Amino acid sequence: MVAVGNKLIEVNNLKKYFKTKRGMLHAVDDLSFHIDKGETLGLVGESGCGKSTTGRVLIRLLEATAGQVLMDGEDVLSASGKRLANLRTKMQMVFQDPYSCLNPRMTVSELISEPLEVNNRYTGKTERPARIRELMDIVGLATRLTNAYPHELDGGRRQRVGIARALALNPEFIVQDEPVSALDVCIQAQILNLMKNLQKELGLTYLFISHDLSVVKHVSDRIAVMYLGSMVELTDYRSIFKNPLHPYTQALLSAIPIAKVDVDRDRILLEGDVPSPIEPPAGCRFAGRCRFRQERCTVETPELRQMEPGRWVACHYAGQLEERRA
Repeated sequence: MVAVGNKLIEVNNLKKYFKTKRGMLHAVDDLSFHIDKGETLGLVGESGCGKSTTGRVLIRLLEATAGQVLMDGEDVLSASGKRLANLRTKMQMVFQDPYSCLNPRMTVSELISEPLEVNNRYTGKTERPARIRELMDIVGLATRLTNAYPHELDGGRRQRVGIARALALNPEFIVQDEPVSALDVCIQAQILNLMKNLQKELGLTYLFISHDLSVVKHVSDRIAVMYLGSMVELTDYRSIFKNPLHPYTQALLSAIPIAKVDVDRDRILLEGDVPSPIEPPAGCRFAGRCRFRQERCTVETPELRQMEPGRWVACHYAGQLEERRA
């Protein structure tokens, strides 16, 4: 577990809206959180909740609508020129699809070398080839694959190339956008173990984005749950699995399969559909699907409030749900 209070990433009131013909789409709406150095923060929620958009905005693959993102105290969103270029080398991303993110016309060595060329790193005649071999060794790619093309590799090896590219400039912070969702289960375990080992060896900090809570549980120090662009719960992984406080988190956890035939779990089936992010409902965005909703929920937006040290929940009745269920 990482030391508490040693913040690397600090996000304040982050917003990202997209203009559409029907109006403004609220992809990310007023997120605030931090990630400590050496920590993995898991970001979970169903498809379309704004997880991937959040990760892309943090490293400025997308420009924010409003808010602040600090890295080691430097404002990422207001940086420009050389200052922004320097910050970009410290922040990298591992993408979901290990095939579409690689140029099919480039070999493995060329793909790994590209960030070094763009940033004019390891310029000596022997330095760059040595760095490429080092990165391939770090991520477990055989030397014989140096001149292979992406179509000649399986999904696991393609993702290792993506990880090597992300590590090329010695970053401090890596956004992992569902990095194993497109891989077979056995390959998923290999990639997850690789990323955990790299974190220990290189002191990396991760934002791990996924819809799979069973995966997030094994890689995260803390877990943040998103719903329709907003954060509804944030705490350490033990607390969120032992005693989830938000009704949406409870529903997500109830859907995790159990690999035992003699164990039953009470499924919480959510009614209705996810509201439109173009016209978010007043009050709590989850109210229309919540089994505990009251009139207050439909008119008053709940703030993300601290229930106990390190535990934040956006629910008017958090802490009272067990009593009300009884």
